[in-house]
This record gives sequence, C-alpha cells and structure tokens, in this order.
Amino acid sequence: MGVDLRQVVAGILTLAMFVMLGNMIKRDHFDSVEEKFPGSGRDTLENAKISKEGLSKKNSGPWKDDGQELKPCWSKPSDDVEQTEGYVLFSLTNGPEYHVSQIADAVVVARYLGATLVLPDIRGTKPGDERNFEEIYDVEKFISSLDGVVRVVKERPGKLSTRNLAAVKVPNRVTEDYIVEHVEPIYRSKGNIRMATYFPSVNMKRIERKSSSDSVACLAMFGTLELQPEINEVVDSMVERLRTLSRKSNGQFVAVDLRVEILEQNGCQGGDESGTKSCYNAQEVALFLRKVGFGKGTTIYLTESKWDSSLDALKDIFPKTYIKDGIIPADKKSKFLDSEGSEFEKIIDFYVCSQSDVFVPAISGLFYANVAGKRIASSKTQILVPTDISDSSASASNFITHYVSKKNHLAYSCLC
Repeated sequence: MGVDLRQVVAGILTLAMFVMLGNMIKRDHFDSVEEKFPGSGRDTLENAKISKEGLSKKNSGPWKDDGQELKPCWSKPSDDVEQTEGYVLFSLTNGPEYHVSQIADAVVVARYLGATLVLPDIRGTKPGDERNFEEIYDVEKFISSLDGVVRVVKERPGKLSTRNLAAVKVPNRVTEDYIVEHVEPIYRSKGNIRMATYFPSVNMKRIERKSSSDSVACLAMFGTLELQPEINEVVDSMVERLRTLSRKSNGQFVAVDLRVEILEQNGCQGGDESGTKSCYNAQEVALFLRKVGFGKGTTIYLTESKWDSSLDALKDIFPKTYIKDGIIPADKKSKFLDSEGSEFEKIIDFYVCSQSDVFVPAISGLFYANVAGKRIASSKTQILVPTDISDSSASASNFITHYVSKKNHLAYSCLC
C-alpha cells in the first residue's frame, strides 16, 4: 500500500501546531500566576527557580552590573606572637552589624596579647535571648580561618572564675596603642579578660595610617564569619524567591532597610544641624525610587518585621513590596520569625540586604555601614542613599553612597 507524501507532511505540521499551542498556554499561565502573587500568600511559585540569564528584560530600571571583583589585600599574619596562658572572653551582641566589628576587635586584642580566644556566645537585645555561636555561624569555618593567627577554644575553661577574670571595654577599631595602655596591664595582672566593644561613633571609613594589626582586623572582618548551613539555606531560598518574583526585571530586586520603630524615634523626626536627614519614611523612599527610574513592577524587600500601615505608601507605588513573612519558606517561619528573640530576623535582613542587586539604607547607622562593607567585598556596589529630589527625575548614579563613589569605606583598605 503506497503512502501519500502530502498526508505525511500535513500530519507533521498538525503535530507541530499542537506543541506550539501547548507551550504558549503554559507560558501564559505562568505569567498570570506571577502577576497576581500576593504579598503574604504562598502558591506554586514558591519552589520555582528561574536563572537570571533567562529572565525577561521588560522592566529595566536603573540597574547596574556588579562592580569589579575585589580580592583580599592582606596576607595572613605569621605565627610569630609569643603565646601566653590567658584567655579573652567576649559576647556578640545587638545584631550582625555589630558582630562583624566585635569579632575584629576581639581577634586583634587576643592576637596582640598572645591569648586564647574563647568562642563567643550571642546575646540579643531582649533579656534571656542568648544563643550559642553555632546556632548562627559556622564554627569550623571561624576556627580554621584563624588557624595560625589566634588560638580558639569552643568552651570556657572551667578554671576561669570572677577572681581571675577582669572586665575590659575597648573602642571599636581598637588600636595597638590603646591595648598597650589600657588592656595589657590588666591582662598581665589578672591573667584573663572579658572584653566588650563600645562604639563612640559609627566610623567605617578607611584611614591612611597603617598598623601591624591591619591584616589581622581585615581577616577577622572579611574572612571569618559564615552562616551555619540551615540559616544560609533559608537566606538563599528567600533571595531566590525574590528573584523569581522579579522575573520581568531580569531577576533583580531592591532591598530597603526601613524599620518603623526606628523611624518613630526622635532622632529620625527631622534633619541634623547640617540639614541632612538621617532616615526616610516609606513615602519618601517610594518617591525617591520612582524619581531615579525604578518602575512600578520593581520587587522590593523591606527589613520591617511586621506590616505597618505606614508602609502602604510604598506598596501603593510599588505593589511588589514584601517583608520576611511573605517570602520565607513556610516550614521555617515558626523557628525564624515566631521565636521569642529577634536575632534570626536581624541575621536574615543583614544577609538579604547584602545580596540584593540594589541596597537602599533608609536609616543611617552601623547596619548601613557594615552591609555596605559586605557588599563592597562581593562587588555589589549599587548602594543608593535616599534624599529629597525636587525635580521630577534624576540619575541614580548621583546617589551612590560615598563609601563607593569615594572608595572611603574600610573595606577598600582590606580588598583591592
């Protein structure tokens, strides 16, 4: 029996048309689901993963590529310090923006004294909010990164008591001169110290004066702290979800540090003597973002923990505005958001803001300064400092933080 070639061709064309129609239906369905994704709900997009290379570029905005990759300028100090038998104890307090500086100061002090560093505990702002180091950070990474620089033990030695342990306060970015004058005599006398870092000011600017402890401080700030696997997985999941929600802006999103309780404090009600404001509310941030070119479809992550009506002004202009509650995996919510302490929430905010494509600090302070340092270290330098713009539009490049535009952040002393 002969085969009619025309029937074969017609069959192939018909099959191809059905395949094309099926693909169009699937793509349209995915688009409609993404567009109606609610701020606090969950649906089939939760586990969707979309590579940035394959995303649509319909909503471009003033996005910039990451900056030039930086590498450590410091060399790991050699093990040439005379070792002593004493210990340096300390705690990490007030959130990850403080942890970075507290770690650096403790390592510098312990290194200079030749003392052994005891792995710190982590204390939140609320009474009783205490955690072990390993609940937040990777212990083995911390210890191995300091190998040959400072000895580290995981637990406080039983022989330590209040009789042979002196309390010492040191200023952030402690100098060797300060250690010699104020710390070393007490250490030699008591044999052990419990130190605490205080912050006379928020100063993360680089200084030209060089010190032999610079490489130690750089290593401590940029080479020791990594999140433990479970928290790191949660942060990665949240960042991936934000990128999925940003499918039409090439997977890019903006993180804004905006916390209502801080905005309500007296220091945020107006500008300082120079006329410069130290913080901006949701409406001011929304107008700033719109004037520098971000479109209505831009995805925005806020560090505020609970939705507040004052944030509606931002969501009205940028409907795809989310807080942690709307994007954290459902099975992790009770542990990381509904727990008594807020330490996990601070950690999540710090690391999401460090990984976003654009970071907008609506509040000045150490969170802004140390997120900026972490972003500079990973070449994510699009940090836009908000201001009141009188014109209808302006270039986003005019509002890049001075930490980047002038390269005056401490990070540029450690990375090049």
